[in-house]
Amino acid sequence: MRFLLFYLLFISSTFASEGQNLTGSQWLRNVSDAMKTLSYHGTVVFMKNGQIDTMKYQHSVEKGIETERLISLNTPLREITRNSGEISCLYKETSQKVESDHPVDRSFIVNLPLHAEQISEQYLLAVAGQEMIAMRPAQIIAILPKDNLRYARKLWVDTATSLPLKVEVYGLDGNVLEQVLFTELAIDDNGTSSQAQQNVLSQHLHEFKVETFGNSAYQLESLPAGFEKIFFIRTSMQQSNKQVDHLLISDGFSNISIYFEAKGNNKGIEGQRSLGPVNSYSRVMGDVQITVMGEVPMETIQLVANKVDVR
Repeated sequence: MRFLLFYLLFISSTFASEGQNLTGSQWLRNVSDAMKTLSYHGTVVFMKNGQIDTMKYQHSVEKGIETERLISLNTPLREITRNSGEISCLYKETSQKVESDHPVDRSFIVNLPLHAEQISEQYLLAVAGQEMIAMRPAQIIAILPKDNLRYARKLWVDTATSLPLKVEVYGLDGNVLEQVLFTELAIDDNGTSSQAQQNVLSQHLHEFKVETFGNSAYQLESLPAGFEKIFFIRTSMQQSNKQVDHLLISDGFSNISIYFEAKGNNKGIEGQRSLGPVNSYSRVMGDVQITVMGEVPMETIQLVANKVDVR
């Protein structure tokens, strides 16, 4: 019944469009290719947890290397940059800078599976009608889960360039949990988009190193259907020298982070919490504090948390 309601929610009554000649998987492949090869810029609005964040966005490609940059227009002023798999966040007021290295490139705008055809067991991809977004015709792609372990999504794709113009994430009750929306978008000639250099002296707060999860002190007995391990990072906090290990798993659209840290002399945290689309569940195993969080239903978070163990 829930699946039927989502289907009725997403599928528009307008079906006569050129986009109907492509399947949902073909649209996703086109979006993925466009995001990796085109240079473009614009203004994007992020709506999450009842807050609105408007940022200038820039994406460029030079010699096959992607660079993304987000510059906030409101406090706290910050500049977030992704150079392939290297991500940095510079806080303008304090000149503090946080850096990380990710072995897999993921866009700031939308998560997409590496292989769209491999998600058919977990999602139904439906091509719906068209709408105008940022004064550009957009094809709507409905991304409908086949179980209760993940959220439904809608993706609005620019019909001229195949770039994503809008993304919405829906809770199990059908309400919008998160929205990303371009209010303006312009296409650049590859290699000509300007990229301001970061000349502000920055203080590095965190350093991240990619590790092998199989060599860690932890194990994950099984994963929810469709999820796979993406990376495992060992983090050293410079101010406290406290070590936190981070395992990321994903089904292509939905990410779940699992954090491991020494409990020390603290009592530790137990139980579940929710903040907008993000659910988390914490438990203590021996001297290790384990926290699982992600933009998935609480059932999925608890399922993962109960499968984590210490070797």
